[in-house]
Amino acid sequence: MNLKEIKEMINLMNENDLAELEVEKEGFKIKLKKTSQDVIEPIRMPPPYRVETIPNSKNPLENVAQSNASNLSKTAKEIVSPMVGTFYRAPSPESPPFIEMGQTVEIGQVVCIIEAMKLMNEIKSEVRGKVVEIAVENAEPVEFGQKLFAVEPL
Repeated sequence: MNLKEIKEMINLMNENDLAELEVEKEGFKIKLKKTSQDVIEPIRMPPPYRVETIPNSKNPLENVAQSNASNLSKTAKEIVSPMVGTFYRAPSPESPPFIEMGQTVEIGQVVCIIEAMKLMNEIKSEVRGKVVEIAVENAEPVEFGQKLFAVEPL
């Protein structure tokens, strides 16, 4: 069995909307299986370890960023990225952002989209409260466990 035959099998699956195909030919067996992309459920995992840095007077911008972070309430909850991808605040460039600073969000409300491998994954809030920080700029790449928003619970 060669690459051309395998590509033909994939085309056959796509044309006939098949989810799985198994072929055995001349002692060679191949099983092709397509996974559903209709429902994307992000996996929630704890954020990675965080590294604390000590303010350095040599870099004033770093001090400002750290002082802004320290102004946040100790009770604020973080909404973190469940995956690596590109962060989008709105469903399209012409649309308004899902949430703004100071706005109240509900549990299950979509707060942003993370594009990963050409799939748009809606990220939903797991906390009800007031948005006190938007930590990422629109269309920026994000890492797994990176803080996206800070929400003060109500």
